[in-house]
Amino acid sequence: MSTIIELQNITKSYSIGDQHLAVLKGVDFSINQGELVSIMGASGSGKSTLMNIIGLLDRHDGGHYLLKEKRVSQYNDDELATLRNQTIGFVFQQFFLLPRLIALHNVSLPLLYRGLGRKDREKKALDELEKVGVAEYAHHKPSELSGGQQQRVAIARALVGNPHVILADEPTGALDSKIGQEVMNLFINLNREHKTTIIIITHDANIAKQCHRSVHIHDGLIVKGRS
Repeated sequence: MSTIIELQNITKSYSIGDQHLAVLKGVDFSINQGELVSIMGASGSGKSTLMNIIGLLDRHDGGHYLLKEKRVSQYNDDELATLRNQTIGFVFQQFFLLPRLIALHNVSLPLLYRGLGRKDREKKALDELEKVGVAEYAHHKPSELSGGQQQRVAIARALVGNPHVILADEPTGALDSKIGQEVMNLFINLNREHKTTIIIITHDANIAKQCHRSVHIHDGLIVKGRS
């Protein structure tokens, strides 16, 4: 099984006025292609910073981040943006769907930046809506959908560019437990049937235990893993 993400002694600090805040203090772990992994940690543990680094939204200060065996530090900002668009699909707690666009156009939007024609974009978007079970709502706006349906549309949007990794930040946090479990079941099925590599950032132990393994972060360090 090939390694898709490898973090080697990753450090990250921020300066706030006179204060120097070390957030990540030497993080080491790797994720293999096709894994379903959770990252757990309390507020302030560093998990959001870690997610931003894995998602190419922020740069690390020290150590090495290898994505598909290539060091991320070798890319400039424009190259990182392209790599992010082509490699990583994001799912967030608050969905972040554009309210004026129907579901089909929300999902197809990432393909617009790749220069695909409208017909190809919409066909691919409809395929992904079908995959997550909400194709019948393709022409509905977000306000016409339930929270669970909106999150499924957001997952379809994350999938539409055939990313190597899905990075999901508290994807069930805005949903009740029943709908949250339905969304988690969708992630499990996507991982099982399509071998999609999925990383779920969560504080919910019930969600974490359904993953292949959990990575626990505390005070900027990895403290515990479960196979």
